Amino acid sequence: MSQSRESVARLVEELCRDIPDFPKPGVIFKDITPLLADAAAFGATIRYLSEYCKRVGAEAVVGIEARGFILAAPSAYAAGIGFITLRKPGKLPGKTLSQSYTLEYSESALEIHEGIVRPGTRVVIMDDVLATGGTAAAAADLLERVGAEVVGMSFLIELGFLGGRDKLAGRQLDTVTTL
Repeated sequence: MSQSRESVARLVEELCRDIPDFPKPGVIFKDITPLLADAAAFGATIRYLSEYCKRVGAEAVVGIEARGFILAAPSAYAAGIGFITLRKPGKLPGKTLSQSYTLEYSESALEIHEGIVRPGTRVVIMDDVLATGGTAAAAADLLERVGAEVVGMSFLIELGFLGGRDKLAGRQLDTVTTL
């Protein structure tokens, strides 16, 4: 059963909630756990996200730690394609490659196992929220460094007022809803 962006956007807007001053004062955290707890809403969301992956011809979905995993893994499974993780530093065993980036309230890095992506693999990067675009841009840079072809980026929520889309100019973006 196909899911429209509009129907899933309504679910996201109805079920996700704002948590002020988390993880630090002045930040409004977008809590997706009420959406995840609702089986019908979560299922509709995963169907929509997996349909996007199929439309762009992805061969794998790349989830960004941690909440990106929650969306990317079942979306990859539903689309019948692979799932690849981008982790925070020190979380992957074996040899890794790293990409640093700046968040709206801190600095961090993403890591990927060396050799996990075959050159030319068509990937969709998936995460829960597109804020300033720093994490997503770092993910795309890292994946392209290892030879992947980033054919799309998919986000549940875009915080339009933070301008993250600007850092991803020229990339294929799909956001369920913009707040």
